[in-house]
Amino acid sequence: MRSRTEVQLLQRLSRGSASVWELLDAQDSSLREFYAALEELKERRLIEIANGKVSLTRAGLERASQLKARFFDFKCSACDAKGYVIPPDFEKVARAFYKIAERRPLPVEDYDQGYISPEDVLKRVAFMYERGDLAASEILVIGDDDLLSIAAALTGLPSRVLAIDIDERLVSFINSVAEEHNLNLKARSYDVQEPLSEELARSFDVFVSDPVETIEGIKLFLSRGAASLRGEGSAAYFGLTTLEASRKKWYEIQRMLHRMGFVVTDIRRRFSVYPCEDTNFFRYQDKLRIVKKLRVPCDYHWFKSALYRIEAIREPEPLITGKIKLGDKFYHDEECWATPE
Repeated sequence: MRSRTEVQLLQRLSRGSASVWELLDAQDSSLREFYAALEELKERRLIEIANGKVSLTRAGLERASQLKARFFDFKCSACDAKGYVIPPDFEKVARAFYKIAERRPLPVEDYDQGYISPEDVLKRVAFMYERGDLAASEILVIGDDDLLSIAAALTGLPSRVLAIDIDERLVSFINSVAEEHNLNLKARSYDVQEPLSEELARSFDVFVSDPVETIEGIKLFLSRGAASLRGEGSAAYFGLTTLEASRKKWYEIQRMLHRMGFVVTDIRRRFSVYPCEDTNFFRYQDKLRIVKKLRVPCDYHWFKSALYRIEAIREPEPLITGKIKLGDKFYHDEECWATPE
């Protein structure tokens, strides 16, 4: 009996040894499922692990041959398999954004903060532009560790961009950048556990978010976003990993989207990477369950997320409307192995 995860791991290892973090990126099961698969391969003596490096044993090589698990790299090297590069006429925006991003406040673990690479922020903006969701749009960004609100405003295309975030440091930083560069952008303090104000409800064409990945937490983020949209034809973008969200969790999330009146128009796999840097959430990696389990420091950009685009086919109906306090359920469940404990 074969499993898809086993095939993915053996395919990568057929090329040669890899760090556990590089190997993690070669498959798309959740962190919990990956760790279980790794332990099973060890028990079956198909792999050996030494100093954080994983390699096939003789039995593993035989098993890889039996499954025809050979390594081929089909990905485009020019665009990192994302389909987008920064065009010359966008370079001025890119240069400005890179400089601004260097000054960002450091992530703090209290809010489970972490940011995608500046290059991937710009590719998100490019994707929004291509879908007709950037020009002349009023855009709400719910939680903006990535500073996407700044990147979008730097293009000069949206009619209005508003970022709302619980972190006062981010709010202050975004507002100072908006003033410095004379951008059509504002930021406000907001706790997603509170309902949207009447002023913000039904006022935007697009919302963007990178929500927490617990079922209760993402339901709350998506509900607040749904409440902000004007109606049919409005769109939203959000990130979702397979690392902290199993297939069953994706299924539940997609059920939520349908109940709220959305259709999924696009899922761009591994569209965003969270750089493995001390200035990102890896600065508190010793508090992540996956690091505790593997007992090896991160050495690879392994944390990546898919980008969803959804569109309202009728007036969106948020599943949560009033004030709610989720406590520990907001950030943690049995799959959140990359969330600080």
